[in-house]
Amino acid sequence: MAKNFPMRVPVIAILDIGKTNKKLFLFDEQYHIVFEKNEVFEEITDEDGDACEDINKLSKWVINALKFVSHLTDFEIKAINFSTYGASFVCVDENGTPVAPLYNYLKPFPDVLSHDFYQKYGEKSLISQQTASPILGNLNSGMQLFRLKYQKPAIFKKIKYALHLPQYVSFLITKRFFSDITSIGCHTQLWDFEQNDYHEWVKNEKINVIFPPIFPSNKAVEILFEDKKLKAGVGLHDSSAALIPYLTCLKEPFVLISTGTWCISLNPFNDSALTAEELAQDCLCFMSYEGKSVKASRIFAGNEHQIQVKRIAKHFDCANDFYEKMSFDIEIIKNLRKENHHGFFESKNLSNDISPKTSGFSKRNLIDFENEKIAYHHLMLAIVNQQVASTQLVISNLEGQQAVKHIFVDGGFSKNSIYLHLLAMFFPNKEIFAASVAQSTSVGAALAIHQSWNSQSLRSNLIDYQRIKNLDTSTKEIHQ
Repeated sequence: MAKNFPMRVPVIAILDIGKTNKKLFLFDEQYHIVFEKNEVFEEITDEDGDACEDINKLSKWVINALKFVSHLTDFEIKAINFSTYGASFVCVDENGTPVAPLYNYLKPFPDVLSHDFYQKYGEKSLISQQTASPILGNLNSGMQLFRLKYQKPAIFKKIKYALHLPQYVSFLITKRFFSDITSIGCHTQLWDFEQNDYHEWVKNEKINVIFPPIFPSNKAVEILFEDKKLKAGVGLHDSSAALIPYLTCLKEPFVLISTGTWCISLNPFNDSALTAEELAQDCLCFMSYEGKSVKASRIFAGNEHQIQVKRIAKHFDCANDFYEKMSFDIEIIKNLRKENHHGFFESKNLSNDISPKTSGFSKRNLIDFENEKIAYHHLMLAIVNQQVASTQLVISNLEGQQAVKHIFVDGGFSKNSIYLHLLAMFFPNKEIFAASVAQSTSVGAALAIHQSWNSQSLRSNLIDYQRIKNLDTSTKEIHQ
């Protein structure tokens, strides 16, 4: 008599590699997390003494982690994909062995090389506009290769392929070399958005010859891993991956404000070229997994929030988490509006008092505030005023652009009622939603290759969201 063995759950394995946490998730066909594990690695140093990722340790962890889950008896892995932080190259030889450290994108870029580059290829503003990349030194990952060519020529000669980190991690499993548009198109200074090709400087320097062919981000290759046939993606840049659940589930045009250390406003429905003014205010373009330009703007608001909360807590002698259970107080805001702090509701672009890096609150003397609640509401008013100015840069009603009526907020500020209600007041003619997708970057990497492994329909509650009401209807009059 035949034995009835329990059915193994079909899953996709996702490796989500951040600067700090390295995570592995198994998702079932409805994209519920059914297994997870994570690891934290200490950084090492490169040959110059600068901190960097331990690429050898990371490589071993990737392979061993996937081998471990492939032998779990409760699950049947059907596919694998990868998402990692961006602006990072792994340079390998013909065998895929790294020939250089995985340099940190925060490594200082030499001033002399920067001067030589822009003297040779044109004004910074011109290169920025063509590549939709603010000038960011090594955060423009293409410049890392330019540095290697001229400062480390012995290393550069050993390079067969330069792989962005997601594609290197994919190579470890697929043993195939590919490039991916979400990594190439993210403030790398490599891609000419006007010509839809590598920029002329990349070709002139023959950097393009060390890039493997571009493989579609929403396709998969068939591989054999631990004697099992699987489908594998070639990996995605994490910011592009985090947008995929929203692109997949939402039918009407929207802006996503992804909040964390940086608050990034992403508009997948605005593909207008970046202006010099927008670039100066920290706008850039991402590339979606479908190869479409995504206009984005960013402010350093999460970082400022953390610093200023500590300053308020110290001044008023309270715990650093004093704000976490604080509710929105409309009367405080009305009083601040009467005082017209920061030109309340008047910001169209970032003013002289605020910038992509700061809201200007640091200049405020805390003695001016009666208590921590009023001080914190003022901080959030300053941050949201900055947020609105930043978000407006990517909301376009230009001819041919789709009008945005919905703004979704995910990440840390999606749980901050003061931030959310202020945003609703500043945008009275748009619907504001607090949204969350559990592990959105990993879910996005899984959804990118949904058609390759999953025949099930997506569940309707993949995105959890709640509409935020504008509690002060008088603000509508200001915008009419």
